[in-house]
Amino acid sequence: MVLDPGAQGLARPQISKQAGTTKPLRKEAETKSSDRNGIRGHSSLSTPQPEAPLRTISQTSGALGCGLKVTRAPAGAPSLVGNRQCSWMRRSESSFNVNNTGSNHSRARIRNATSLPHIARHIPQEPPPVKSPCLLVALRPMNVDKEKEAFFKSNYTYNPQFEYSEPLSTSIMSKYSEASDRFIEQAVRIMKSVVKMYGCYENFEVATGGAMLSKNKIWTCIRSYMRKEGCSGEVVVRLSDDLLSQAVMMVENCRPTLTINLAGARQHWLEGMLRHEIGTHYIRGVNNSHQPWHSAAGRKLYSLKPANPTEEGLASLNSVLYRKYPFLWRAALLYYTVFQASWMPFCQLFQDIAKFVEDPNTRWEYCVRAKRGQTDTALPGCFSKDQVYLDGVLMLLRYRKTIDFKMLAALGKVSFEDVEHLKKSATLQRTRIPHFMRDQGRYLEQLHHITAVNGLTDEELLKLIPQ
Repeated sequence: MVLDPGAQGLARPQISKQAGTTKPLRKEAETKSSDRNGIRGHSSLSTPQPEAPLRTISQTSGALGCGLKVTRAPAGAPSLVGNRQCSWMRRSESSFNVNNTGSNHSRARIRNATSLPHIARHIPQEPPPVKSPCLLVALRPMNVDKEKEAFFKSNYTYNPQFEYSEPLSTSIMSKYSEASDRFIEQAVRIMKSVVKMYGCYENFEVATGGAMLSKNKIWTCIRSYMRKEGCSGEVVVRLSDDLLSQAVMMVENCRPTLTINLAGARQHWLEGMLRHEIGTHYIRGVNNSHQPWHSAAGRKLYSLKPANPTEEGLASLNSVLYRKYPFLWRAALLYYTVFQASWMPFCQLFQDIAKFVEDPNTRWEYCVRAKRGQTDTALPGCFSKDQVYLDGVLMLLRYRKTIDFKMLAALGKVSFEDVEHLKKSATLQRTRIPHFMRDQGRYLEQLHHITAVNGLTDEELLKLIPQ
């Protein structure tokens, strides 16, 4: 794991080329001091140990927090983060069609969740490629703080007027402009069950999420989880207080990078978030890179269906595994908020979801997500992509008894509907299975529990999603 949340490097002890009586003592003192902090000091002039090359050590501080990486690779083991293997995964929250056949992408462009990215090599004769921001970053209004202040000062009656750093894609906005009411009854029922049991969302959050974690505890939890999945040193991890989502997985400088929202890092929820981002998106991305359908051309050749809603539905289910009451609250609220936003102005939407969420700051974030991409939020309209979570959850629960979930993970970024016909063509020698999926019997028991707690039945799911 790489913990790299800022831009200020760790000062490293300098090793003099000249021999002296005091130099070794100073070096020894510095080594002991760094060992006490869990960091082994080194210099760029020192010779790396042949049995375990040290990749990087960094400690940074700033708006995103502080962190460090201490990772040694086994002797002779191939580095999964080398320059020749930087095309692992795409952005976990996709905004592009899965079967998009475009392949001329610039170096640091954030890709979608449907297959692993092709990182194009820079050709010196051409102008340097322009870095394209992550979709969710591009969709976050650049004046969101100013408009939030105006909205709160107006006693929630002002409809924000959002501005964006660059023009938004017309095709993307058109693709996600229509909201569905197909599962609105189930979404409302799930939220009402939570409110009935806990009184309000805020009580549910404290009772089931636990205490907010300090940065040090977050790093400890992340290290522990990475060891469980056998991917220590493969993912850059950052902390942020400026996300609309709980976490974002993207490719940055050819490295898989996970940014975690500090506001969502709670004691009992953090591992669920890591199962969502690392155990689902990242591992399926790595597995996808080994398959013959890893490219857009390959997906077209095998006639693959879009990875979503399977991808986000699976990640959402994995985030609530092993909870006593695994309510699908977030998926339900996102689905509901998007549908309401499609015909309500911002201020009316804000008042409407108060029956489920009391905290004004939390309501603001959900409303901004549903209205992102809009300039004048007084107009009806939504960004409907957030409905994909509940769509995928209900689809997978409907077919949970017949899906081979281990194979679904091993095949990469594919729909559950494509699993059977892809088995015979798959390359499975180097694929990984998330640790929580290895016992498929236990995993299926958890899915049955999620179904029951959320008031869903097989009969209802069959009617909602016919054969």
